[in-house]
Amino acid sequence: MTISFEHSTQRSGPWPAPAKINLFLHVVGKRADGYHNLQTAFQFLSVKDDLFFELNTQGLIGRSYNLGFSEESDLCLRAAHKLKAFAEPHCGVTISLTKRLPMGGGLGGGSSDAATVLIALNHLWQLGLSKKELAVIGLELGADVPVFIEGRSAWAEGVGEHLTPITPPESWYLVLIPNIEVSTAQIFSNKRLTPMPQMKKIRALKKGVDADVGESGSSEGVIDATFGVNQLEEIVRVEHPEVNDLLEWLSQFGKPRMSGSGGSVFLPVESEQVGLSVLQKRPLNSSGFVAKGENFHPLFEKLE
Repeated sequence: MTISFEHSTQRSGPWPAPAKINLFLHVVGKRADGYHNLQTAFQFLSVKDDLFFELNTQGLIGRSYNLGFSEESDLCLRAAHKLKAFAEPHCGVTISLTKRLPMGGGLGGGSSDAATVLIALNHLWQLGLSKKELAVIGLELGADVPVFIEGRSAWAEGVGEHLTPITPPESWYLVLIPNIEVSTAQIFSNKRLTPMPQMKKIRALKKGVDADVGESGSSEGVIDATFGVNQLEEIVRVEHPEVNDLLEWLSQFGKPRMSGSGGSVFLPVESEQVGLSVLQKRPLNSSGFVAKGENFHPLFEKLE
């Protein structure tokens, strides 16, 4: 895998920030701090945002885009400010973003962008922080950020920060996106959310293994794509009928699933051509794309 970057003393990029999907998502308990303990499996997708970084020596941090949200809530800027605490006072940057991933779509776009900012500026500012150190910083920004920093498809536990590498099939996926944004905080605070008390074992993700036996550890075998459910899906379907409608429509072609807290939904397909054929028939008021599942972040070698 070879990544090339436009690089000068002033500008570097593009630095990719891929989408992710949750192959399943179980809520297994609520923590004292109000967050939920999860079990999930992440896989990256070939569709991505691109980030560019224009360095300055005035110590100023800013952005060249406006996507309708404030600078205070911008995860890219927040990531840069957190990393600035480890940098020399003169280190500054203006961030540019080519946005392809939907906001509030359950594909991790904001978290992925923030992770790429941490990775890129760690390199460009020559900070020398390890992946583990970057992941600790990233967790302060969002539960999904560490998996993008780790750079591999993973079984995740805790709030999403305890990661074990897995190798699911790198299938083609059709992803449909309703014309809405779904609030993760509102879904996790929904009164109908009842945690599953029984923790699953990572070996259960392999075909032919009982879901309640086995030991935790690396899962490098054939992954069962039908394992588990997305426990948030039932709640989102009630709160956002648009998501329910997309899942029902997609079910005529297979077994679709919602990603994360929604509202994007995905369906494994036999090939890119099959996915594009179905995409052309998608319901009104939705968008979508066909992408390849990928088990390594496009920056994996740079992460290493």
